[in-house]
Amino acid sequence: MKVVPLARTRALVFAAACAWAAAWAPTTAQAAAPLAKEAAPGFYSVMVGDFQVTALSDGTVALPVDKLLTRTTPEQVKKTLARSYLQSPLETSVNAYLVNTGEKLVLIDTGAGGLFGPTLGKLAAHLKAAGYQPDQVDEIYITHLHPDHVGGLAVDGKPVFANATVRADKRDADYWLSQANMDKAPADAKDFFKGAMGSLNPYVSAGKFKPFDGDTDLVPGIKAKAAYGHTPGHSLYVAESKGQKMVFWGDLMHVAAVQFENPSITIQFDTDSRPAAAQRRKAYTEAAAQGYPVAGAHIPFPGMGRVRAQGNGYVWIPVNYAPGR
Repeated sequence: MKVVPLARTRALVFAAACAWAAAWAPTTAQAAAPLAKEAAPGFYSVMVGDFQVTALSDGTVALPVDKLLTRTTPEQVKKTLARSYLQSPLETSVNAYLVNTGEKLVLIDTGAGGLFGPTLGKLAAHLKAAGYQPDQVDEIYITHLHPDHVGGLAVDGKPVFANATVRADKRDADYWLSQANMDKAPADAKDFFKGAMGSLNPYVSAGKFKPFDGDTDLVPGIKAKAAYGHTPGHSLYVAESKGQKMVFWGDLMHVAAVQFENPSITIQFDTDSRPAAAQRRKAYTEAAAQGYPVAGAHIPFPGMGRVRAQGNGYVWIPVNYAPGR
């Protein structure tokens, strides 16, 4: 057998490696890769006892929060946002939450659908990406009947969730589904009524809208809790399993970078800002004292975390990322 000198062996290996690399290298210069337009699918799951809670992103919308927030000034809002390296218009999350109790599949809010601009309406796609189909949803609990919470219920007058029963506080239903209220509402508010009616009426007609009255047990482990102010029937939902719980805040707050620091700040979307601010502070105080996780419709996605008291305000502690839940 002929022995090849070590130096020659190394040279042969090096040459072969170069030939392999050349074979896989581009033959012509390539332009820079295009920017990716989409992030990963917008869902994220955590466990609450035996319940799986999945945050579903409906997308984000840029809001001029310096002009929308009240009991403050645009200058103060801008200054507070800047401390978090943010500015207005602020990219604002629209989140919904799917609770799998093992017996029931419960969706809390449905996003904006087609009611609120082209950057929203992604909830159904993200629900499917998370492994579920709309016709598997058993119950839908609406925190309030604003367009970015009910718009995902229907498309072209037909229910998206064919097998679901929809529930919301009767005070919100009586207000937003009233033709008389819409007729006397300011012109810039009429679309809120139209959105609620167009989204809920397919379920009303099918006998699948069942309003409740205040604090109500809904399915085992999930109950509604009145938090009136943002709208006449605004509700929180509480999920409890194996001694753990999560509270779903709906629109209890809108701008995390501003309203955790100062819970007294309100927003033009509030029907009655005074009780809305009182409900927010009450919820912050309880969540901070008891240490349970919460989920908010407009807290940056996935919108789940805990609250810690600090001085006269509060600090938001986002959920710690963990894969495979």
